[in-house]
Amino acid sequence: MSFEKKLYNDAVNLLKQLIRTPSFSKEEDQTAAIIKAHLESSGIAAEQSGNNIIAKNKYFDASKPTVLLNSHHDTVKPNSNYTLDPFEPIEKDGKLFGLGSNDAGGCLVSLISTFIHFYDKENLKYNIMLVASAEEEISGYNGIEAVVKELPPIAFAIVGEPTLLQMAVAERGLMVLDGMAYGKAGHAARNEGENAISKAIKDIEWFHSYQFEKVSPLLGPNKMSVTVIETENKAHNVIPVICKYVIDVRVNELYSFEEVLAEIKKHIQSEIKPRSTRLRSTSISTEHPIIKAGLNMGKTMYGSPTTSDKALMPFPALKMGPGDSARSHTADEFIYLEEIEQGIEDYTKILEYIITN
Repeated sequence: MSFEKKLYNDAVNLLKQLIRTPSFSKEEDQTAAIIKAHLESSGIAAEQSGNNIIAKNKYFDASKPTVLLNSHHDTVKPNSNYTLDPFEPIEKDGKLFGLGSNDAGGCLVSLISTFIHFYDKENLKYNIMLVASAEEEISGYNGIEAVVKELPPIAFAIVGEPTLLQMAVAERGLMVLDGMAYGKAGHAARNEGENAISKAIKDIEWFHSYQFEKVSPLLGPNKMSVTVIETENKAHNVIPVICKYVIDVRVNELYSFEEVLAEIKKHIQSEIKPRSTRLRSTSISTEHPIIKAGLNMGKTMYGSPTTSDKALMPFPALKMGPGDSARSHTADEFIYLEEIEQGIEDYTKILEYIITN
């Protein structure tokens, strides 16, 4: 059996182990142990930080720049529409079914195989580090954000997420806002008070209709959606004093969160507070060597509407991987086996442009 075929077979077998092992966010200790054991079985020393697994190439040289290969091993919980056992890896019609197979197990095992491919090669222009991270699905503080603080300086990263192996060179930032409209109490039967719901509705209509001026050629316009609304009222005959609502804001790379917040506050009456400003929009220059390498391979560039651990990396990162984002978090999730094989081949080839030439 060729080394490349062995890498593919080992990747599929590892993915099957991961599917069999529940790994919900913050509960990834068992899959962390599986990944660590897999690397050690290949003669690779791996470190563990929380539920994150970290490894570096055999001839790591601190004087050289470092490439980070990253994907996550946590999953969401299976939804109620599954017809198959989400924890039973099933091969059928060229597909591998199972929770986390597509998001992002196929990417993770492909990157691990790619790392093993380069692990003991000498005279590379770059070091290679691997991080199998936790808590990506909840953007947790103990995932890649914590690990990055422990790593040496990183020149750039490849983040494994299902992109049909095309290059996501930018992705939207996510900012969740809490809105609160204030009124005055009164009896509903008498023309008293100021209805907080009415005030909130005016602001909500603005959120749904407002268009920011700058439109990204990669990510399109900023998008704002009000997704939750509630009052504290228990009685039908009391004018509500407070109406709370939540706004999901997707920001392109042309705006900072601070600029978006300032624009919002100019136009609405409600009090607005951001829950977090961590998941900012990111982009990598289309002139970056890794992007040029992908273009030489015939790959296309696009802007991703979804966020990933790329948002928490303070260095350039390309999001790319086998699988299809449209399958993520769906019932009876699957990845095509040939996508994993192609993933290993494409990851290896794109890196060879950079680290061996």
